Amino acid sequence: MSAYQIAQLNIGIIKGPLESPVMADFSANLARINALADSSTGFVWRLQTEQGDATSLRPFGDENVLINMSVWRDIESLNNYVYGSAHVELLRRRREWFERMTDAYLVLWWVPAGHRPSVPEAIARLDVLRAKGPSAEAFTFRQAFPPPDAGASQ
Repeated sequence: MSAYQIAQLNIGIIKGPLESPVMADFSANLARINALADSSTGFVWRLQTEQGDATSLRPFGDENVLINMSVWRDIESLNNYVYGSAHVELLRRRREWFERMTDAYLVLWWVPAGHRPSVPEAIARLDVLRAKGPSAEAFTFRQAFPPPDAGASQ
């Protein structure tokens, strides 16, 4: 078992305020999808405010940019949640609620087990991915890297 867990940050540019008609289905499903993540195998932690989600956070200084950040036991657990659960239904509908982005909007990186990344740390990883492409420091599902201790004897 690795001494590392996988962290993820994804961002999106919403097509309107969360209370607007265009965002109604997204907003209506948010609590359900967050609860699904919380109960998923391999889930460790997710960024949230007292309201139970991260939709009020605007670290990019843009009212239209939402962030989502979480930590999972391993890439397989995160992948199973993202693409193998009811979450995929909303993922398929993302163009209804989010603008198309040309820059990377999802980044993965390994953190020591127990570490909870800060928002600035996560944004720095996204910046690394955007500047250098996938590397052991910041990567994507499509081009993932093993945890730093993958070669160590367990």
